[in-house]
Amino acid sequence: MKRTIRSFVIRGGRMTDAQQRALENLWPRYGIDTDTSADGSTALDLDAIFGRHAPRTLEIGFGNGDHLASLAARHPERDYLGIEVHRPGVGRLLLSCEAQGSRNVRAICRDAIEVLEQCLAPASIDEVLLLFPDPWHKKRHHKRRIVQPPFVAAVARVLACGGVFRLATDWEPYAMQMLEVLDASAEFDNLVPGGGFAPRDPERAATRFERRGERLGHGVWDLAYRRR
Repeated sequence: MKRTIRSFVIRGGRMTDAQQRALENLWPRYGIDTDTSADGSTALDLDAIFGRHAPRTLEIGFGNGDHLASLAARHPERDYLGIEVHRPGVGRLLLSCEAQGSRNVRAICRDAIEVLEQCLAPASIDEVLLLFPDPWHKKRHHKRRIVQPPFVAAVARVLACGGVFRLATDWEPYAMQMLEVLDASAEFDNLVPGGGFAPRDPERAATRFERRGERLGHGVWDLAYRRR
């Protein structure tokens, strides 16, 4: 599938010296280069990358990595894979992983759609997290929202049968769109009896976007779906 509209804009941001050193020195330990699977012919061997076979969580757009690092520290029995295009956030995640001695985290710095479609094997992930993606508030930008039917199909491809897709947003119109798109998918069942939004996931550490939304008086809407 040829994809011309991206759900993100690369923003420079300020890269600290520590983050730059992390990208240079810690990437070989925590980073995954996806060049070998760029054409979709060779899926990543996650068992080899992590050195074991374990339940795996994928976080798409992990921001500064605080939530991903927190999960990894609390659940050493699971493996965590994060995708983020903004390099300062990747650098911060690497620093957090080093500080807490995590061995169960890996990061990919690339467009998440490309990774889902080209780099991950079918049914290779047990849980997918998409927390507070850019809501693209203006109507003319709604086409950039990541939660669209092709994206949901790509998530379904990599999720194992019974795997869970968890989403959260603090923008109600986007929450309603997420609910509509996921409910229309033949590959997912809403985990909430009768449908609708889910209770807040107790595993989710508050992200800076969530804290900002709370300060502004925004609500938060969670969704949880199981792969059929």
